Amino acid sequence: MDLSANTLMRPLGRLGTAAQNALEVARFGGLATEAQPAPHRVVSEQRMFRLRHYFDASPGQAAPPVLLVPPLMLAAEIYDVAPQTSAVTTLRDHGADPWVVDFGAPEREEGGLERDLADHVLAVSDAVDQVRELTGRDVHLAGYSQGGMFCYQAAAYRRSAGLGSLITFGSSVDSRGAMPFGVPEKLAIGAVGVLAERVLREWALPAWASRAVFRALDPVKSVRNQIDFILRLHDRDALLPREGQRRFLEGEGWVAWPGPAMADFLTLFVAHNRLLQGGFAVDNRLLTLADITCPILSVVGTIDQIAPVAGVRAIRQAVPEADVFELALAAGHFGLVVGTTADAVTWPAAAGWARWRAGLGEAPAGVHPVLAEPGATEHGTGAASSAERLPEVSSRLGYGLELAGGVSGQIGRAALRTARRSVSATRELAREAAGQVPRLARLEQIQPSTRISLGGLFEERRRSGGSDDLFLYEDRAYSAREFNARIDNVVRGLISIGVRHGEHVGVLMGPRPSALALAVALNRLGAVAVMLRPDGDAAREAALGQVRRIIADPERAALATALDEVQAFVLGGGSARRDFGVPQATDLERIDPREVTLPSWYRPDPGRASELAFMTFAGEGAGTRVSRITNGRWALSAFGTASSAALSRADTVYSLTPLYHPSALMMSVGGAIAGGARLAMATSFEPATFWSEARRYGVTVASYTWTMLRELVAAPPQPGERGHNVRLFIGSGMPVGLWRRVQQRFRPARVLEFYAATEAGAILVNVSGAKLGSMGRPLPGSAEVRLARYDVEAGRYVLGRDGFARQCGPGEVGMLLARSRPGHDTGGLLLRGVFSRGDAWLEVGDLFRRDADGDWWRVDNLGDVIHAAAGPVFTGPIRDALGGLPAIDLAVAYGVRAAGAERPIAVAAVTLQPDARLAPRDLTAAMRSLPPHERPQVIRVVDRITVTTWYRPVAGELREEGIPEPGERLPAWYLDRARGGYRALSSAAHRRLTEAASRPPAGMPAGGVGS
Repeated sequence: MDLSANTLMRPLGRLGTAAQNALEVARFGGLATEAQPAPHRVVSEQRMFRLRHYFDASPGQAAPPVLLVPPLMLAAEIYDVAPQTSAVTTLRDHGADPWVVDFGAPEREEGGLERDLADHVLAVSDAVDQVRELTGRDVHLAGYSQGGMFCYQAAAYRRSAGLGSLITFGSSVDSRGAMPFGVPEKLAIGAVGVLAERVLREWALPAWASRAVFRALDPVKSVRNQIDFILRLHDRDALLPREGQRRFLEGEGWVAWPGPAMADFLTLFVAHNRLLQGGFAVDNRLLTLADITCPILSVVGTIDQIAPVAGVRAIRQAVPEADVFELALAAGHFGLVVGTTADAVTWPAAAGWARWRAGLGEAPAGVHPVLAEPGATEHGTGAASSAERLPEVSSRLGYGLELAGGVSGQIGRAALRTARRSVSATRELAREAAGQVPRLARLEQIQPSTRISLGGLFEERRRSGGSDDLFLYEDRAYSAREFNARIDNVVRGLISIGVRHGEHVGVLMGPRPSALALAVALNRLGAVAVMLRPDGDAAREAALGQVRRIIADPERAALATALDEVQAFVLGGGSARRDFGVPQATDLERIDPREVTLPSWYRPDPGRASELAFMTFAGEGAGTRVSRITNGRWALSAFGTASSAALSRADTVYSLTPLYHPSALMMSVGGAIAGGARLAMATSFEPATFWSEARRYGVTVASYTWTMLRELVAAPPQPGERGHNVRLFIGSGMPVGLWRRVQQRFRPARVLEFYAATEAGAILVNVSGAKLGSMGRPLPGSAEVRLARYDVEAGRYVLGRDGFARQCGPGEVGMLLARSRPGHDTGGLLLRGVFSRGDAWLEVGDLFRRDADGDWWRVDNLGDVIHAAAGPVFTGPIRDALGGLPAIDLAVAYGVRAAGAERPIAVAAVTLQPDARLAPRDLTAAMRSLPPHERPQVIRVVDRITVTTWYRPVAGELREEGIPEPGERLPAWYLDRARGGYRALSSAAHRRLTEAASRPPAGMPAGGVGS
């Protein structure tokens, strides 16, 4: 009977105890404990934070100061949850001096809900200064979760000054692949951007919502903890040791997220991944984690569901010049800093690390250095490691399916027209290419009377995201709103000096923000920006551009005022009174835009597609040529670049060429503005600083011209090169050999090669990159292009019996023609009735062939063809064939006319890679791809090949040298036609070449191409 009563009463007693404990939890929020917080005092109170110092009596003067930074959503008590699990107590017990940054509860602080991300970073930096001043020692800056991200940013802002080290716990650096609930990354990024800009910037996230978000990120564990607590309600003694931790997580530890700070966080570090890529701004200063040089200890939770291992370990990629160490623990996100593992391992290791870095002990157990990723080569990142480290980049770009779903899949105009009528047409496109349909469709819609302009697209960017960073230069970031305000002020200045719609105005400036603002302002006004070259013939170019006014930067004011019959003005450098030494120049910076009344004729961005917008120049002296670019032609390049490169708001386009170069104006600036990307402009191209600037700007796409990247490939490996984030190099004219070397050294970056006629609307793009040297296929929305058979020797088209030109078949060389579009064309030879009655085509002047797959290959410019005795020799295939040899750096081909000869012979000159050797058999093998009569008769090695200011190889000096003499210091070979190969150039061979230059070899055709 007694046994039965005990058996019955025991469960009832447990139930009663559980009910009593549950009532206490309901009334008071938890179980009463005797626990007291660790002693501390507030040593400084600022607008943004309070600085706490724990245990004023530090455990010895040698104790290294550790400054702890909490994440935004959690109170500073995260570091002192309970006596049994207190970070500050454990740090103190293991010989460190604990300090804590307390941001308070923003909802209870004056102006707390208006704080942005930069406010918190600057507060952390200020706290470092205060601790350093009070202790006289370098500070070990430590942060949990987002607090660790603040530490990274503050260290970058300070360039590691005053920091002994960084310690982070579960702090993700790479947001890719860490989207919650399995949401696709691209969808999540888009949603995050909308949420940040349209909702969170104006609204704070309450504390209860922060708690709910945290629970939702790991719902299984949250439910399991609650069930475990309920099941143990009868056992008070078992619950009390963890009660402080439970109460902290259930409500007491959560604080509100200020809306601006959360919007910045989501935009910069989730949507755009700037912590990894660089290019985020604090206090208008551009920053990159690559500037961190102090040692880093990254504590990683191997079962962390909120900060995945890969995202945390990306710190190694982001800080190429810092020593990175890791402590990996089998813990979740919260367990890294609170709980048994934290008490036993995390905080003792953190204290031991700080003492070790201060020279007071040995490295703690479990802490290991993180070396450069496996597979890295001497020139940076290896292929395997890059592919493993950045799988999401390739996925995001979709280049496996490429834009070629539209470009080379022959979807073309029909699909684009359909896309305008029905969204269902996008199903025919590859998933990534589908995102480009609106841009390509917009191209199709542009008619001569359509209002489209550079100024108009800048205004669109202001309306769509005025607070977003738009333009980056040196260490400064300009938002779309700020830069448009500058543009509008320049417009008022232009109006005040009498500039009107349609007037041609010279722009004589080097790379600087004012140059871009002026070009856009002239376009917004409806004037024509004549982009004069500072290193060109300014007087000749001003005359060709029909310029009456020139606006120069301060450095070129004297050059502008020296020109006759031209009025000179100066823009840039600030509004302070200054002396340019040229009193006749008017300083536009002295004009107050608020005092300028806009005339009734002014209408912002009036430009029509058919109207002239820009003029650029090429050539030298008497050979100076002018290119006239309409608004429509500019827009074609802008949207074409944005589509081909799949540019988005997460990209930063880095223009290595100045604004007066067509590639900068039409491709870099145009692509960035049309694609929603940020634009960064280099002051100059310096290989020694390229990678540091790429990190600072967060560059993902970098432009080039011709052989520009050759200097970058030849430069010694740079720390910033390792684990870089550049995904594309975009440009035109890159030789095949250099193309291969660029992709090998800087993988996973790829080369996106364009062919674009400056005035005609022909644009080809090699999206897939599968065929090095190919120009790819026509861009949908650009002008239709065809190849017409052309007799190069006779200088005329090959006609059929009906009198119309004959189109080329696969492999045939012909003249590239672009269909004329009324209102869009500004230059070039216009031909009518070419393929059918009434048609109109522009002759581009370049010879092409199209292979059996439909890819287009540039063969030569008509003016560069060598008219040899055996028939025309094309220089392009010779350069490509030689460029494919690993030993060769650069190659050019040209004609040399011997004394008394009627026809030139083809000569090729090459430079070699360092320590490389070239054998005759290599040349013979390389030239087998060419018809015998199109092979160069002489191939020579030279010390250098001259390149123009913008890196285009030219052969003028080599042509003047003629056929090299045998026995010279550098080797030369001649084509032995009898043996079908190349042999060392001898005196006899030299004599035969000069004597027989005008006699065609027996059996060789002498007619034109296609005759």
